[in-house]
Amino acid sequence: MTDNTDYSTFNPDCDVCPRFVKNFAQLRTQFPHYHNAPVAPFGIKSPKLLIVGLAPGLHGANATGRPFTGDFAGILLYETLYKYGLSTQAIAKDANDGLKLKNCRISNAVKCLPPENKPTSAEVNECNRYLAAELKSLKQGTIIVALGGISHKAIIKALALRQAEFKFAHLAQHALPNELVLLDSYHCSRYNTSTKRLTEAMFHKVFDRATQLMV
Repeated sequence: MTDNTDYSTFNPDCDVCPRFVKNFAQLRTQFPHYHNAPVAPFGIKSPKLLIVGLAPGLHGANATGRPFTGDFAGILLYETLYKYGLSTQAIAKDANDGLKLKNCRISNAVKCLPPENKPTSAEVNECNRYLAAELKSLKQGTIIVALGGISHKAIIKALALRQAEFKFAHLAQHALPNELVLLDSYHCSRYNTSTKRLTEAMFHKVFDRATQLMV
């Protein structure tokens, strides 16, 4: 079988970060049927919309091998993508559920599950080369949605821009090189939605804007 992986944007065998390697070794014993490896971006190769999350969740993407699939954060995300015609299904259960994205791709600032769901700054920076390559591959005018402040900062770093000139705020819109447009959103995590820091209506406003800009 031919390996068509683009190793500039994703390396399924990456073992650079010691904490991740140690964590995966433990998880392969604890959860032997989980993916327990770097999680590849999901969706079409040349999207009109790129969504960038933080990192795989333990019982979500780390288990299923597909971003935001099988965890709480993915519930609101995939329901929203389906509502706006960007997904063929509203529910993402596992990597073999038949769900496909339309004009859209989902990636993460960090491709591996971080212990306690908290990557260090060094780990975010180490993984930034893959995000940089992915952003470089985008066609002119692509819309990027950053889910959370860490993802926002990772995008700005990947484009070699000054952080001070691009402040994160929910629904903030930023013009980037190559006519890329960055939209910020609070992350659709269980904590943010349960505390109402992010409501469904607030999240939908982000995709209202994104889909308008995609036209």
